[in-house]
Amino acid sequence: MHELSLMQSVMDSVRPVAEENHATKVVAVNLDIGEMTEVIEDVMEFAFGVLCEDDPLFEGAKLNMNFIKPRSVCKECGLEFEHDRFHMTCPNCGAVGCRLIEGRDLHIASIEIDTPDEEGGS
Repeated sequence: MHELSLMQSVMDSVRPVAEENHATKVVAVNLDIGEMTEVIEDVMEFAFGVLCEDDPLFEGAKLNMNFIKPRSVCKECGLEFEHDRFHMTCPNCGAVGCRLIEGRDLHIASIEIDTPDEEGGS
């Protein structure tokens, strides 16, 4: 289950940013996740919940995931195209020599925090 280690890395990255901004609470973590990472949404949510337990900074935080479709470029004709995880054949020329250019990364898009001066998140 690589989702647990991924989520631990996300939280390890969010914590110092939240602390530098004097957060009293992390309200939400917003992720962009490429479908080629093969991350399972339910497992990510479970891992996030487990890691937030008993952590005052993350307790009650929401996890929002935006899944990014894979995009490739054909090495033969240069067409850029969107596809699913299993079909990377160029729809223009039928070539199989395509290079994945999007859909394999996981990025923290943003975080929402509460600070001592606020009633809601920012």
